[in-house]
Amino acid sequence: MIPFLYTFLTFLRTLITLLRDPKFRSLLYLTWLTLAGGTVFYHRVEGWRWIDSFYFSVITLATVGYGDLTPKTDLGKLFTVIYIFTGLGILLGFVNPIGEYIINQRLEKAEQKKEEENTRK
Repeated sequence: MIPFLYTFLTFLRTLITLLRDPKFRSLLYLTWLTLAGGTVFYHRVEGWRWIDSFYFSVITLATVGYGDLTPKTDLGKLFTVIYIFTGLGILLGFVNPIGEYIINQRLEKAEQKKEEENTRK
């Protein structure tokens, strides 16, 4: 449980730091807009509950696809294809800076430790 909490806190700190960047904020808004659009669409067209619609939107864009929910209407199926192609790029554009920031932070810490060890010798 502790590794999960540490990872979650690191993620939150990273998000808070990156929110200062207008480009990242734009990606965040675009990601939320995409998820909200998918949620509304599935709720109205497929008749799913709001939570099921949001859940399906997230697992679809994250390419998890458990298969417990699937669109039944032709319009829902066509939308899902377009949603995946457009939404996946948006989601990856949002997640990529988070990963880069975390990796850069860890590399900086490793370099600092190395420099400290070299100055001690």
